Amino acid sequence: MNRNIIAIAIASLGFVIGLAILGSAVKNRNKSDHTISVTGLGTNKFTSDLITWNGNFSRNGFELQSAYNDLASDRKVISDYLISKGIKAEEMVFSAVDIQKLYNYSNDASGNSSRTFAGYQLTQTVSLESKEVQNIENISRNITEIINRGIEFTSAPPNYFYTKLSEVKQQMIADATKDAKERAEKIAENAGADLGNLKKATMGVIQITAPNSTEEYSWGGTYNTMSKEKEASITIKLEYEVN
Repeated sequence: MNRNIIAIAIASLGFVIGLAILGSAVKNRNKSDHTISVTGLGTNKFTSDLITWNGNFSRNGFELQSAYNDLASDRKVISDYLISKGIKAEEMVFSAVDIQKLYNYSNDASGNSSRTFAGYQLTQTVSLESKEVQNIENISRNITEIINRGIEFTSAPPNYFYTKLSEVKQQMIADATKDAKERAEKIAENAGADLGNLKKATMGVIQITAPNSTEEYSWGGTYNTMSKEKEASITIKLEYEVN
């Protein structure tokens, strides 16, 4: 009989403990459900303050030394031209000379192929990086002035950057956080509840596009370098407790 009483007591104790555990689980579950998750947006428009630009020029010739001398002469003309436009010598970077052998290919009546040496092609690149954005833009647009001097020159589109991006990012984070909190407060107010403690904050990646463009955002972040005018955006996701 004593054994039966002990067994009943143990079973009763287990039942009570089970109810306590279940009650705690329900309580914690309900507590975790009492949250609000909101996403805030911060944006900023700005104008690039740094520009990069490059162009290629080349010379062809059967004699390597002669072609190299012609290329060096072209390099001097280009350098003098850029200096005349206000570019400092230290802002110009000339790449190493790329040398390619050229061949003409043909087939005879029997279908046998052959190649004939057609000379050398020497190519060099000049690159500029400057905060004089407007000046570099003008140079890139008026590159025919170099071509008119008998130089085979190809210009690439400029790329635009902003050197104070960290400051812009900090302000956008602050704006996005404020926007998210205001949204959470409005939701809680409409639900007749009070906003509690912040549980979690997640920051998205910065997206930089041309203003009013249709560029798609990337999960790793977008950085448009083709537009001088830029628009940056960032999102902040906040999760609050609700009382």
